[in-house]
Amino acid sequence: MPQALKDYITQAQDRLASCGIESPELDVSLLVQHVLGWTQTKLFMNSDYILGDDEVASLNIAISRRMGREPVSRIIGHRGFWKSEFKISPQTLDPRPDSETLIEAAVKLVQPAPKRVIDLGTGSGCLLLSLLQEWPEAEGVGLDLSAAAVATAAENAAALKLDERVKFMATDWEAYAAQDGFDVVISNPPYITAEELTGLEPEVIQYDPMLALAGGDDGLDAYRSIVPLLKNLMPRGGWIVFEIGHTQANSVKTMLAEAGGTMIQVFTDLGGSDRIVAAKMP
Repeated sequence: MPQALKDYITQAQDRLASCGIESPELDVSLLVQHVLGWTQTKLFMNSDYILGDDEVASLNIAISRRMGREPVSRIIGHRGFWKSEFKISPQTLDPRPDSETLIEAAVKLVQPAPKRVIDLGTGSGCLLLSLLQEWPEAEGVGLDLSAAAVATAAENAAALKLDERVKFMATDWEAYAAQDGFDVVISNPPYITAEELTGLEPEVIQYDPMLALAGGDDGLDAYRSIVPLLKNLMPRGGWIVFEIGHTQANSVKTMLAEAGGTMIQVFTDLGGSDRIVAAKMP
């Protein structure tokens, strides 16, 4: 039986709401635009459109996936971050708006603009590539343990026409031998504590890669690993800009101070939680 799009949307919103989805209207709108290949404006102007059987089938698959708590960004395969759209994959984190605080902090602190930047645990490459857009003269290196994540980051670099200015490598950051020093080190490492992992929302624990989440018993394992590497990564000094968990600022500040860091600063995210710790290293 033919079905008007507006009726399907109302029913789909009810289905998502019944599963506890907090933003059913937005989620259905994004999924409908993705499946039909429409813009938001076209969707708004064509609410009386009659859906075909194949379109209904495809929409039902997308809605069912969201009812299973799969994030919308993973269903459509990309996420808007900073000023661009980034492809994501099962091996990369789904970028969060709070992580944009790292971009803001780096651009504010690093003056003049740097020449070389390295991203430890690059994932989709969204942090490094966003900074390269802000620093048009800079070059970057992104490291990740996952070869699949590195492949996704490389696709994003090519899509943004930044592939000639960046190199992604599948390697452990402790095994990386820098040929030339960097001016800036950035990292959004795994920082979720063992206790916190048990309370994460299904959208996170079921779909984000555990490798990018679990930070050890206290969530600080990655920082303990990275801080001793900074003197080799930045032999002439430079800035380290970390994303952190909201309770970890004091611990990370202490590590950086003990390693000789100065001008240590903490930046809060959109919700007012501590999210970034940055320091100037000698």
